Amino acid sequence: MLLGMLFERGSYKKLYSYKHLINGFSVHLSPEQAETLRRAPGVKSVERDWKVRRLTTHTPQFLGLPTGVWPTGGGFDRAGEDIVIGFVDSGIYPLHPSFAAYHTDPYGPVPKYRGKCEIDPDTKRDFCNGKIIGAQHFAEAAKAAGAFNPAIDFASPMDGDGHGSHTAAIAAGNNGIPVRVHGHEFGKASGMAPRARIAVYKALYRLFGGFVADVVAAIDQAVHDGVDILSLSVGPNSPQATTKTTFLNPFDATLLAAVKAGVFVAQAAGNGGPFPKTLVSYSPWIASVAAAIDDRRYKNHLNLGNGKILAGMGLSPSTHPNQTYTMVAANDVLLDSSVMKYSPSDCQRPEVLNKNLVEGNILLCGYSFNFVVGTASIKKVSETAKALRAVGFVLAVENVSPGTKFDPVPVGIPGILITDVSKSMDLIDYYNVSTPRDWTGRVKSFKAIGSIGDGLMPILHKSAPQVALFSARGPNIKDYSFQDADLLKPDILAPGSLIWAAWSPNGTDEPNYVGEGFAMISGTSMAAPHIAGIAALLKQKHPHWSPAAIKSALMTTSTKLDRAGRPLQAQQYSETEAMKLVTATPFDYGSGHVNPRAALDPGLIFHAGYEDYLGFLCSTPGIDIHEIKNYTNSPCNHTMGHPSNLNTPSITISHLVGTQTVTRTVTNVAEEETYVITARMHPSIAIETNPSAMTLKPGASRKFSVTLTARSVTGTYSFGEITMKGSRGHKVSIPVVAMGYWR
Repeated sequence: MLLGMLFERGSYKKLYSYKHLINGFSVHLSPEQAETLRRAPGVKSVERDWKVRRLTTHTPQFLGLPTGVWPTGGGFDRAGEDIVIGFVDSGIYPLHPSFAAYHTDPYGPVPKYRGKCEIDPDTKRDFCNGKIIGAQHFAEAAKAAGAFNPAIDFASPMDGDGHGSHTAAIAAGNNGIPVRVHGHEFGKASGMAPRARIAVYKALYRLFGGFVADVVAAIDQAVHDGVDILSLSVGPNSPQATTKTTFLNPFDATLLAAVKAGVFVAQAAGNGGPFPKTLVSYSPWIASVAAAIDDRRYKNHLNLGNGKILAGMGLSPSTHPNQTYTMVAANDVLLDSSVMKYSPSDCQRPEVLNKNLVEGNILLCGYSFNFVVGTASIKKVSETAKALRAVGFVLAVENVSPGTKFDPVPVGIPGILITDVSKSMDLIDYYNVSTPRDWTGRVKSFKAIGSIGDGLMPILHKSAPQVALFSARGPNIKDYSFQDADLLKPDILAPGSLIWAAWSPNGTDEPNYVGEGFAMISGTSMAAPHIAGIAALLKQKHPHWSPAAIKSALMTTSTKLDRAGRPLQAQQYSETEAMKLVTATPFDYGSGHVNPRAALDPGLIFHAGYEDYLGFLCSTPGIDIHEIKNYTNSPCNHTMGHPSNLNTPSITISHLVGTQTVTRTVTNVAEEETYVITARMHPSIAIETNPSAMTLKPGASRKFSVTLTARSVTGTYSFGEITMKGSRGHKVSIPVVAMGYWR
């Protein structure tokens, strides 16, 4: 009605009505029309749409699920029963064995879920099978922006990327699915909650990511349909400068309403690490998940004829044992010199190389900038080597741009990537010394020999978990001028590096996995669905827990030590741009690495609900209270004095002047128990808790206060921890973060 009154027919296109979580609509119109709309009576706010992006498996064993968690829910065949996880992602490949419903107990209906299933326009089959319980796609904003291409984006829930199938399988994929790539089985894959149902809300597309208008429509629908948990492996690119506050934009406000409706939200923290303030997940009602490296690493080696052994990586079989092979460099086996314009050393095109000289030998190739930007791929090198009948290939990295991350890639023939530049030089020196040439530089005879080791078996490391280099870091920000917030982010750390999971065979997001059924990829995108699946296990055991209770249980029971019992470490850049390990802080991991077994029985939880989150917004300095009312339709009736009084399982004071006291309330979700409260903090800040002990009956709540005093001003954040040890063995700990200033 409003649009019809203001504008001529045909001059605008309405895309969505948002009915459930925020009261509004999205519309495609001109900047002048947007201004008219902003001034119209009854319109509270107009925001320009902005883009979002994807934040791109042994982990169940690493996390102790099969022995420690699943049997309590009735074994893996019952883990996550009747819990619905909604995925706002790039869709799903429904025919994948990770989502099959035929080799399990039949899935019954879930009466609380009322989402629909779209029909595939090509095959006329519906996308659901009992395991996948809902499937819809949202692309109106993408179409209006001219970004949508039906040939590759699919106007259906079909995954044209791979990312959506991957994240759904991490959280809820079937148990015991063999991961087969190039004829080798890398292990059995399983989701965190293998019996949970999958509800697909496709709003991301492979070339351009997605638009907030589509994502909000997907979330709005998912909550209305009755999902229990939302997994968001998506983060906004920096939003429009008009939105000042990080916590108040259409995206975060929609998620606040979702949490109000009882839905737990796990969101990827972002991949902008290891630099500070790179998070793309800000709000206290969301669980923001950082990415860890787990204990599985893949290594391989190249043996040279001069006795040197060069370390590298390559998920490949070995060349024939006890046998060496002649090595030939791509540049020395060109069919003619005119092909130099194709950068033949990349080994991307078999037709420019001489098969007679390559056949039966090891082909040496150069890892150029083309691999970094994605115009060349390791998969293509292996296809070239295969086409030329080489026994294997070596890719040598001769110069490396700072921060290049090398991930092992599965290949069907012996192959290795030498990532260390000095090792590559050893290889090149040996090759040149052993390869006599005539005066024109032409090779007379190839005399360099070598063999490639077996890279298929992983090595399990004790130094895990570690915070991954790319994982976004705190401190959290409250606005886009990067002012520090009084709230800790990320919240929790979960596996997100080199994760094997389902892939869509028509997905092209990763050039090395085109056409494959599984892919091993990294990102906080992979960490968030681990938390979504573990949250499903908690929700199954404690159906009446609120989203805040689930988040609290995950956080207060998490671990700050690695497998060897040492403090967690984080990957970081050194001065020379190489990678080094430093002791991690709560800005890297939040409260710590998830520990699912402990989270099922946390002892105490920190409750917070919609009113508390409103109080947090109303107490945050610099937030316009009219803006809060516009988004939540609630006035600022009550403030909590200071945003750090929000009842979160962490304490953050970004600007501690003199002394400040914050309060927390804990609720007992176990038997009667007495807790002793202790606190420790970096000496620059004094910390006291009151009382020092308390006894709680089942279901009872008690307050305690924490007083922080700046002793010396260091100009940096100081870290500490409050630990509550229960007489029945529960241990509850929360991180404390503060920066002291003089009065």
